[in-house]
Amino acid sequence: MDFLYFSLLVLSLIVFLRFSSSTYQKLSEGSSLSVENPGDVLISPNSTFSAGFYPVGNNAYAFAIWFSKPSCLVLQHCTVVWMANRDHPVNGQRSKLLLLRTGNLILTDAGQFNVWATDTSSLPSVQLQLNEYGNLVLSNSEGTTLWQSFDSPTDTLLPLQPLTRHTTLFFFDDNNVLRLLFDGPEISSVYWPDVWLLSSQAGRSAYNSRRNAMIDSFGNFSSSDDLSFLSADYGANWIQRRLTGEEGKQTWVVSWQAISQPCRAHGLCGENSLCRYGPSTGRKCSCVQGYKTKNQTDWSYGCEPEFDCETECLQRVGCKGFQYKFNGNGVYECFPKALLRNGHQPPNFDGDVYIKLPKSYVSLKKEELSKETISLGCRQNYTINLGRSYVEGQENGVVKFMLWFACALGGIEIVSIFLVWLLLSKAKQEENVAKEGYLLAATGFKRMTFDELKKATKNFSQEIGRGGVRVVAVKRLNEANQGEAEFLAEVNTIGKLNHMNLIEMWGFCAEKKHKLLVYEYMEHGSLAEKLDSHQLDWEKRYDIALGSAKGLAYLHEECLEWILHCDVKPQNILLDSGYRPKVSDFGLSELLDRSKLSNHSFSKIRGTRGYMAPEWLFNRPITSKVDVYSYGIVMLEMVSGKNPRKGIELMKGGEGEMDLVTWVKEKKKGADSKETCVEEIIDRTLEGNCDKKKMKILVAVSLDCVQEDRDARPTMTQVVERLLRPTH
Repeated sequence: MDFLYFSLLVLSLIVFLRFSSSTYQKLSEGSSLSVENPGDVLISPNSTFSAGFYPVGNNAYAFAIWFSKPSCLVLQHCTVVWMANRDHPVNGQRSKLLLLRTGNLILTDAGQFNVWATDTSSLPSVQLQLNEYGNLVLSNSEGTTLWQSFDSPTDTLLPLQPLTRHTTLFFFDDNNVLRLLFDGPEISSVYWPDVWLLSSQAGRSAYNSRRNAMIDSFGNFSSSDDLSFLSADYGANWIQRRLTGEEGKQTWVVSWQAISQPCRAHGLCGENSLCRYGPSTGRKCSCVQGYKTKNQTDWSYGCEPEFDCETECLQRVGCKGFQYKFNGNGVYECFPKALLRNGHQPPNFDGDVYIKLPKSYVSLKKEELSKETISLGCRQNYTINLGRSYVEGQENGVVKFMLWFACALGGIEIVSIFLVWLLLSKAKQEENVAKEGYLLAATGFKRMTFDELKKATKNFSQEIGRGGVRVVAVKRLNEANQGEAEFLAEVNTIGKLNHMNLIEMWGFCAEKKHKLLVYEYMEHGSLAEKLDSHQLDWEKRYDIALGSAKGLAYLHEECLEWILHCDVKPQNILLDSGYRPKVSDFGLSELLDRSKLSNHSFSKIRGTRGYMAPEWLFNRPITSKVDVYSYGIVMLEMVSGKNPRKGIELMKGGEGEMDLVTWVKEKKKGADSKETCVEEIIDRTLEGNCDKKKMKILVAVSLDCVQEDRDARPTMTQVVERLLRPTH
């Protein structure tokens, strides 16, 4: 029985000790301090400092460090030296300081918002400790300091705490002198030491480059600008003070301060105000004449003007009246009235009161009016608005049951939708596989995904994509607005094209708005890039003209479905390693039904300025002769070296410019012979001798191709036949 009684006694003591105190020497990773448990605090080795949740208002807390010695019976009376979230207090429920296993120390508000964090990380295990100097240190198992409160002071400098250029307790200006600065929303001003004193007159030295300060363990403060005193603290009004604790007393004594008169500190009473100080009465703020306080509980907001009572009261819906009162200094002050209560008129009242009434109720008798006084005193008990909305943590049983039921029902619906989506995706995938196999068998090239092409081309950069076997060029169609079915039908038709003077397509991509084509790579780029170089001699240029004509003739007359290119220009004629031409960008131009060719029309103009046939401009039916016209322009440009998109200046004093076709015709008309005509037209900047017979045929064919009457133009097959017989 005695043993049982002893066991119960020991167990009771253990439980009592467990729940009566939960102070910590250190906080390990994965642990936390809760605002709901007042005993959740960190203490320094000799219990000089404590760290925990400190109340700053009604249901508002900040994680802070305070002096435990001299002891304070009420936590609000303790001297705070550091706060993590001074401007962002947290809720009094479910708020915690957590040390994550990733090495980050965070402060959560009601378990919903992160209001403060050290933003640290560490692979070794971490711990949080409060040392005997009041420094909160976050370190890992290797002893490396990840974060410490000494590096981010709030308003107090502790012994051995360094003050450097990276801290915000003081401000260092360009002359390396320690100063006190008022940093307001509109202006900033230095108020200590006196701005009219030189550095030497204030006992300071500007000739230093270290710019640091520190309090040693004996309470002596020294900085690199020769300022020295004892331990420093900052009050709420930013007046520098020295605080010392006397043995046997539970109070702090101010034994040194930078400014003896508090009104010398800037920004205490706000704008449009006066600061008065007396040893017995302390500091008092008041508004200048004609002004009133903006915030009756915070003088830092200053005063605002109070003019024209009658106009102001008439404009306010809730104004019941206003009062003029003589202040004894020759000025009548104005007091608008929003509520009339406790009316009393003393016999010696010196002022007037006006009440706003409808005109129909105004009587001839003078009414006794009321007045309202406004107290400017600060309230001792105040509430801090956290400015955040929280989710209620407790619901009744019915609401909880409905929530759980709704969650379960929603979960079942989500699972059902996911299963249906999975089945549809699988069916769609099988359909795509079958379609891809059909396209591969019908056309001989593969359907590729957008991600594959994006990765191969390095996000569609200028570099050409290189495969494991061959080099390819990927063309992205930025204005492909047609549907996937229409696009695949055209790709299927294009895949059946096979001609040595048409660029070969090896693959494609059709995913929603992404339409891409994969072509064979042309080593020498486009004809436009080579026209101004000397790499194309006259023989190569003639071969390019013949090869391009063959490719267009195949598109117009030899393939199963006739294809109009609609944009023949040097940029769309590519050159391989042997300078053999291959027409490109014909793929998605226009597929034509042969039975409807004569009446074909387009919804919008296509082509490039300078190469377009007149039919485009006059809205005439479009046939293959538009490609013939563009081909003729390209050949004239290749022979003459003149850009058709730019006007050609007239020679011999003529004014104005003419187009390329007119210029060639004028040269031909003014030449003595056909040989002379060719010499006048060809590009003289090119080296080497040209075959004048071939050039004469090429110029003649080109001029036939660019006639205004489309019926007078030859077909591309006729062009090929004439170029194959240059000697006839």
